[in-house]
Amino acid sequence: MTRPDWAPDDIDTDRPSASRIYDVWLGGSHNFEVDREIARKTVLAWPDAVRYARANRAFLGRAVRFLAGQGVRQFLDIGSGIPTANNVHEVARQLDPEARVVYVDIDPVAVAHSRAILAGDDRTAVLQANLRRPQDILDQVRDGGLLDLARPTALLLVALLHFVPDSDDPHGAIARLTEGMPSGSYLVVTQGAHGASEESDEEIKELYRRTPTPLTARDRAGTERFFTGFELVEPGLVNLPDWRPDPSETVDDRYRGALVYAGVGRKR
Repeated sequence: MTRPDWAPDDIDTDRPSASRIYDVWLGGSHNFEVDREIARKTVLAWPDAVRYARANRAFLGRAVRFLAGQGVRQFLDIGSGIPTANNVHEVARQLDPEARVVYVDIDPVAVAHSRAILAGDDRTAVLQANLRRPQDILDQVRDGGLLDLARPTALLLVALLHFVPDSDDPHGAIARLTEGMPSGSYLVVTQGAHGASEESDEEIKELYRRTPTPLTARDRAGTERFFTGFELVEPGLVNLPDWRPDPSETVDDRYRGALVYAGVGRKR
């Protein structure tokens, strides 16, 4: 295939990426045929996959608006993905134009596209880093000087943790990232629990084994562990579309066949 101009030279265009599959479902154009193939096959196994991807993005916007309303002006978005409409800095700056955001992703396409879009914005930064190495993230954030982690900060882990198995110690990574943050900081998480059926779940897991980040589902207890040291704000840990839906939103019954946990916690 012809390599598009936006694709970094070292990217493997024959291996799918969770970030680019997500981009397909959000209507983006920074993806390859191998990503579109996995996206199509996932939808065949779970027809509501696109609906949930978009619901995930909508939840992120609602959570950021809530946090900005609570006075949070610093955001660390890990697993930020390929930029689309209503990115974190855009939503936060609707309440405070001075809000600062650091985006972090492991996908070279996500990082390159984010840097191109945000060039010249001195209140955002884009890092290529991995949640599995939290100290590296902290070092890069501090070296960049954009965020002061001694002030209340929101750590956003949206549509990320179901790509990090327990063997990679995501709970420990969250603890390391947040241990120096003061009371009044926040943690935002979404975590896939199950799709429409056990059969479709297995089909999707098999598809994602082709990516560098296979899927890991977690139950309520496993997801709540991420919030150790944090107090969940109302309505607690709920299905994705049920977290503080906008008054204009109608939660469709078709969401009820699957479960993706969503929650926001405030550091004690």
